[in-house]
This record gives sequence, C-alpha cells and structure tokens, in this order.
Amino acid sequence: MWDLVLGDRRINSLRLVAPMWNGTRGIHRLGGAVVPEGNQKKERTMLQFLTDHFYDVEALRGYLLQREMSKVHLKNRSFTWLEEQHGPYSAGAFFILKQGGAVKFRDKEWIRPDKYGHFSPEFWNFREVPVEAVDASDCEINYEGLDNLLLLKELQSLSLQRCPHVDDWCLSRLYPLADSLQELSLAGCPRVSERGLACLYHLQNLRRLDISDLPAVSNPGLTQILVEEMLPNCQVVGVNWAEGLKLGPEEQPQDPASPVPA
Repeated sequence: MWDLVLGDRRINSLRLVAPMWNGTRGIHRLGGAVVPEGNQKKERTMLQFLTDHFYDVEALRGYLLQREMSKVHLKNRSFTWLEEQHGPYSAGAFFILKQGGAVKFRDKEWIRPDKYGHFSPEFWNFREVPVEAVDASDCEINYEGLDNLLLLKELQSLSLQRCPHVDDWCLSRLYPLADSLQELSLAGCPRVSERGLACLYHLQNLRRLDISDLPAVSNPGLTQILVEEMLPNCQVVGVNWAEGLKLGPEEQPQDPASPVPA
C-alpha cells in the first residue's frame, strides 16, 4: 500500500495485486473486469502481462532497465568477424552506421543511414580506404563498443556528442587513436567528468576539443584551464573560462572607498 503524488494531487492507497481470473479470463480488483477481444493469440494484453509478472513498481522498473541494458549490449557486440572478411575500415564503418551514426571515408562523401536505418552498401567496396571522420552523435556506444571504433586507426575527426553511455572509462581507451585524431567533440555527454578529460593527455595531436555542456564536470572553467595546459596545441572550446571560478567572500576584491572591517 503506497501514497503517490502526481502533480498537485495525492492518490491514496494504491494497491498492486496478483491477477485473479474468472471463467471469462477477466482481471478483477483492477478497475473492474477487462475482457480482451480478438483471437487467442491476442488474448494476453499488456495489462495482463504486467499484472501477471510484477507485483510492485520496483520489480517492473528493474525489468525495464534490464531490457534496455540488453539492447545496448547487443548494439555494442563485437564485429571482429567482419574485420576478417572485409577489413578493419569497413567493419568499423558498419558498426557506426548500425548505431545510427555517419562515416566519411578518405576522399569520399559522407555515408548516413536514412530515417529507417537503411544505408548504402557501397562502403563494402572501400576495404582499403581509411575512414577519416565519424559522427556518432546521440549513438549508444559504450565501453565494449569501442572495440569496433578503435579499428579505425587513421581516424582524424570523432564526434561523440550527447552519447549517453560514453563515460570516463571510455575516454581512457582512446589512446590508440593518438597518432591520427585531430578533432574530438564530447559536448553534452552526461557521464564525462574531469577524470575522463584527464585521460586525454595521450592525444597530443588534437587540434580541437569540444567539452561544452558536461553536467558531471563540477568546475568547467578550471577544467578548461587544466585541459589547455595538458594539451597546449589544442583549441579547447565550449566553456566560458570564468564559469565556475566564483570567488569566496574573503577573496572578493575590496573597494578602496569601502570601510575595512575591524
């Protein structure tokens, strides 16, 4: 028995119970009997499934979370078998395209999936052509999926904007791209903090780094200064240098005309 608050209204005495079936297969004690329509295959409605398997909100939440993580794991499975057949460039490109991202082979046009997730198979013909740029914005790449991305040894530009599963551990794995990577965008990645940015010291060939809108970074202004010192040849963008550098009361500059406290 719980009390729930929805907006400004309180709903008292929410009870989740196991289903009880009568002869007509209805569900009782859940707002009256519900009799599904249609053939036998459609008989089990979503409501029936939920009430049959879950008796509290936490159990349902855990089930949905497990399903979501299973989908992410499937999207980040290894494509090493493709590397053996088609080479590392095509295998890495296929992984990005399946994620919904875009790739650019050297001296070729960008290849992007359409709104249905379909993309041109022409990239299979570019076995010997390096991928020079990847736009993986909003993709669900995680630590495991980087195995496929790191196949692109000559990658020069990488955008990981708003990737929900890119975290500090992921940034610690980017060092194999140190010789080639020149542009990196981490804008809007919710799980990237100062610790992850510190791992980028390997990438001394970076020329542009976007670290805007990183909610896990507690002091953006100071972080930018430290990253600029760590990567002296890189343009660090996306943060106001004074952001987060607020002085305490004892550090505030004093007006000479103001009285000095005793």
